[in-house]
Amino acid sequence: MALTGKTAIVTGGAAGIGARYARACHAAGACVLIADVLRKEGEALAAELCSAQGAGSAKAAFVQTDVTREDDVARMVETAARLNGPVDILINNAAIYQGLGRKKPFDEIGIEEWDRVMAVNVRGVWLCAKAVAPLMRVQRYGKIVNIASVVDHMGAAGFAHYVASKAAVGGLTRALARELGGSGITVNAVAPGLVANESSLQLNDPAYVGLASKSRALQREMRPDDLVGAVLFLSSPESDFITGQTLIVDGGAVFR
Repeated sequence: MALTGKTAIVTGGAAGIGARYARACHAAGACVLIADVLRKEGEALAAELCSAQGAGSAKAAFVQTDVTREDDVARMVETAARLNGPVDILINNAAIYQGLGRKKPFDEIGIEEWDRVMAVNVRGVWLCAKAVAPLMRVQRYGKIVNIASVVDHMGAAGFAHYVASKAAVGGLTRALARELGGSGITVNAVAPGLVANESSLQLNDPAYVGLASKSRALQREMRPDDLVGAVLFLSSPESDFITGQTLIVDGGAVFR
């Protein structure tokens, strides 16, 4: 799944699972623009990737980006284009998850909190796709990979705003695939299950994470690296005839 010569934007790519996507794209040969609100972590990761370069290897850079702001997103795309020419890949990973805090009933979620989750998790996906689409249309090629969630398919008590936002990402993926297919642009989503990482452990009791493992056909904890192959596949030429699909990566907890 080589990405040699491609330019990839990874939103929310400065830390956590997003940083794994950025590292994987770079290792596969892509020039990577890391877009995130986390400046310190983003600059450090870009420096790490640049230090790994050999002769003729791919570039990496960071731009501080709030995906809810149209001017930030425009600057993100302009920076990526200056890095290595046309933007070929957008991995829409930025989302509010760890920052949700304690689980709460849907009728205890405040309007400001609801709107903030929707702004980052849904509006951000739409704005970023909207910004890269003109460049991808010109070259008649592009890969948009949205990070959805398995909670869209199974529900999750206490996270109504997050569940609703990720369901919207799935619907937006299908709508964009219909609109952009004629320009040679594919739009797909990856829906992770519950990952046993720091974010999930802050939001869930450790026993709950353990129970999730037992509910899977593959009965083990899900690791961040379990997602990398699916994201790389949907970013690569190997998936050129796949669009409008959501690939569930959860070890076989949900079958569709």
